[in-house]
Amino acid sequence: MEIGKIPESILKRAVFRQIHTKRDEVLVGAGVGEDCAVMQLAPDEVFVLSTDPITGTEKDMGTLALQITANDLASAGAEPVGVLLTVLLPPSADESLIRRLMQEVECACEKLHIQVMGGHTEVTAVVNQPVISVTGVGKAKKDRLITTGGAHVGDDVIVTKWIGIEGTSIIAKEKEEELKQHFTGSFVDQAKAFDQYLSVVPEAMVAVAHGVTAMHDVTEGGIYGALWELAEASGVGLEIDLKAIPIRQETVEVCEQFHLNPYQLISSGSMLMAAPDGLGLVQALKKAGIPASIVGRCVEGKAKKIVNGEDTAYLERPKTDELYKIYE
Repeated sequence: MEIGKIPESILKRAVFRQIHTKRDEVLVGAGVGEDCAVMQLAPDEVFVLSTDPITGTEKDMGTLALQITANDLASAGAEPVGVLLTVLLPPSADESLIRRLMQEVECACEKLHIQVMGGHTEVTAVVNQPVISVTGVGKAKKDRLITTGGAHVGDDVIVTKWIGIEGTSIIAKEKEEELKQHFTGSFVDQAKAFDQYLSVVPEAMVAVAHGVTAMHDVTEGGIYGALWELAEASGVGLEIDLKAIPIRQETVEVCEQFHLNPYQLISSGSMLMAAPDGLGLVQALKKAGIPASIVGRCVEGKAKKIVNGEDTAYLERPKTDELYKIYE
């Protein structure tokens, strides 16, 4: 394709015709020549905005882009409403690629009831693979907003589902043939299917209703990065039991195969929470069909301890995500 804006005819066929999910709050949405989206809110509601690119994989980019943005909004206690997309494509891209990306986006939108409100689609020589950057728009009641920095000394620390599930799914898709040389096909397929667990929107809704004080989607940098960021934002220390952190055996084995630390592996689909009544929150989550575990507590000071039996280590500042090592 020629460098520059996508031609209007392709924009209409490959982009706009894939967008079907609509929200009543969106007064002006995606359209030719529309530079802005317009969304109506009630007097006691606020906008919640988030932005993220997808650069670590080309597999299921549209799905991942929408899910990660929805998770960011949910971690603030907001209901995801719409997204604005910036799609940058290499000159080697064709219309079928654009259509496939938009179909992935719309499929995720339909599941999450999110509308594509607008965006920009361009072919440029500065990228050698597709890049999707998503700006998410959500709404929340003023008195129900949750931040990463809301944890208090004495709060329990909770992790939902399992760490590393996003990274495990990406690795299984990117390195499928290599993994099948060491594991059964059913094992690899199970790891690939971890992408079904990527949404944290349901657990966020439960948590907001049960007194959560802080939430943080466990994304790049893994659980170690998320724990560090929650503690720093909240001004608290941590005492975390390493053995209590939930992890699937598939993640352990995939990480061992590529010499990765699963605790520093991208983990969308797992939500880190703080709450004064961790047991009550865990029970509420499990009642909703969402696995969750208390992994530690918030303490005085700034030390962030990771206890593993008789051994104690201390968290360091977040490092580069382990996922990128598979491309080296």
